[in-house]
Amino acid sequence: MAMEKDLNLNSPRIRKLRDNSYPTTPTSRMSSNNQRDNHYPNIPNSPRDYNYTPSSPTARIRHRRRSSENLAEVNRSNVSRVSNLLLGDKNKYRSMWIRTCSSLWMLGGVVFIIYMGHLYIWAMVVVIQIFMAKELFFLRRRAHEERRLPGFWLLNWHFFFTAMLFVYGRIIQQQLVNTVSSDRFIYKLVSGLIKYQMVICYFLYIAGLIWFILTLKNKMYKYQFGQYAWTHMILIVVFTQSSFTVANIFEGIFWFLLPAALIAMNDVAAYFFGFYFGKTPLIKLSPKKTWEGFIGASVATIISAFIFANVLGQFQWLTCPRKDLSTGWLHCDPGPLFRPEYYPLPSWIAPFSPWKGISTLPVQWHAFSLGLFASIMAPFGGFFASGFKRAFKIKDFGDSIPGHGGFTDRMDCQMVMAVFAYIYIQSFIVNQDYSVEMILDQISRSLGHEEQKMLYVKLGDILQHKLQGRF
Repeated sequence: MAMEKDLNLNSPRIRKLRDNSYPTTPTSRMSSNNQRDNHYPNIPNSPRDYNYTPSSPTARIRHRRRSSENLAEVNRSNVSRVSNLLLGDKNKYRSMWIRTCSSLWMLGGVVFIIYMGHLYIWAMVVVIQIFMAKELFFLRRRAHEERRLPGFWLLNWHFFFTAMLFVYGRIIQQQLVNTVSSDRFIYKLVSGLIKYQMVICYFLYIAGLIWFILTLKNKMYKYQFGQYAWTHMILIVVFTQSSFTVANIFEGIFWFLLPAALIAMNDVAAYFFGFYFGKTPLIKLSPKKTWEGFIGASVATIISAFIFANVLGQFQWLTCPRKDLSTGWLHCDPGPLFRPEYYPLPSWIAPFSPWKGISTLPVQWHAFSLGLFASIMAPFGGFFASGFKRAFKIKDFGDSIPGHGGFTDRMDCQMVMAVFAYIYIQSFIVNQDYSVEMILDQISRSLGHEEQKMLYVKLGDILQHKLQGRF
């Protein structure tokens, strides 16, 4: 009966507890009430539901004990937070170590390939292109749809290699003709392929288009047309930068190595400056980028460009353009950009300096412009890639390079820099006049034997008249 009375919400005992009317509750009575509340945890309007806090000595002791428990929990949370910070710090340095080791073996491999010469560098660019295309193709590939379209991925690679044939055929046609000019049959074959290269590539593309149309399936149209558009976007992104890169290689390894090295220097300097001094976020697309890293890397890149250009300009085999597809080092007379120029120091500085002047290469001033672009404008290629990855909710394009991600992650800024370097070289460095090799190539491919003989006779008459006029 006493238990039933306690269950009654209007019982005197429950009403007294609700009104906090127990100023001097005995310890035994309080213990029985706690036991009853624990036995019926779901009883509404219980002292526990109303945050009842008795004022008895026992209750005060219990309250103090509860406060010490909260303090212990706070201390435990602080310890766990410190341990998490230490763990994050260890992970930070571990990531830095992995990234450094990967950078070193990549640097060693690139140096060895550059040592081998132009043709091997071109092969390296092709391999990087293939890995980049593979990573980008994989982004929009869905396993379910691919199972319903067996062999559809071959269509992507068909378009890829068709674009490769078209782009590289236009870039290296002169070097290819010079390589096979000794054998007349091969020379005619290669000349014919070069002449009809655009026709061959066009019909290869049309074959891919017909292939795509014949593979269309009901309820798969949206996915297939999306893949078709995605493939063409990849071709534009990948081959735009790579075609300019290959063109720079055959102008001289110097013009490939310097822009690529400046991007690598800027990336490394930004990482270390941001690692040790970075506090102010630079852009929301890349939370790890900081103003301290950006500014420090810019200064380091510009200074390095001026010094590194002088070092590379001392090697002839880096500065000579490649006119054919043979291997081996080149030897040529250095052009005016790679001949040292002496600048005397001002008269008010000369008495205080052990040197009377400084000697620099004219190409160093061009390197200053390249370094300025690599440190200020090229990083936005990386920001573009960061936004691209956020759109697809991925951290990296791939995992081919430990600590760096995929090849596309390493080539984002190189894309922007390669295009700028090509435009800068063609606008301010390369002489735009037609060379003798270009004219002879056009004559050999466009004129027949009889027309070439007539041209030979006319050129002889013109030269003879000029010589007679001099005397």
